[in-house]
Amino acid sequence: QVQLQESGPGLVKPSQTLSLTCTVSGASITTNYLYWSWIRQPPGKGLEWLGYISYDGRTFYSPSLNGRTSFSRDTSKNQLSLQLSAVTPEDTAVYYCARVVGGSSLYDYWGQGTQVTVSS
Repeated sequence: QVQLQESGPGLVKPSQTLSLTCTVSGASITTNYLYWSWIRQPPGKGLEWLGYISYDGRTFYSPSLNGRTSFSRDTSKNQLSLQLSAVTPEDTAVYYCARVVGGSSLYDYWGQGTQVTVSS
């Protein structure tokens, strides 16, 4: 059973850097053709795709975040990380990590999401 679990601070001050971790169990993040995405949902709005880190460590970022996003991974811990710099209240959202198999448009496994509020 594949499980994804997001973790991180629930409250971040404006201008700081948000750091989240996604711990994956039941599958290796280095397994070929798996892509690990970060997605968020602001209150009252739809899902926003932030980008992905691939099974071989390649990253792709949504241009909507204007270069503020950075993804990394710790293969020894089977963990993914997201850093979002210079946060504003508009970055308040539930943040998810999710898996997609290369060649598919279906996210087959999701974390339960973690609420992040940006406020002073």
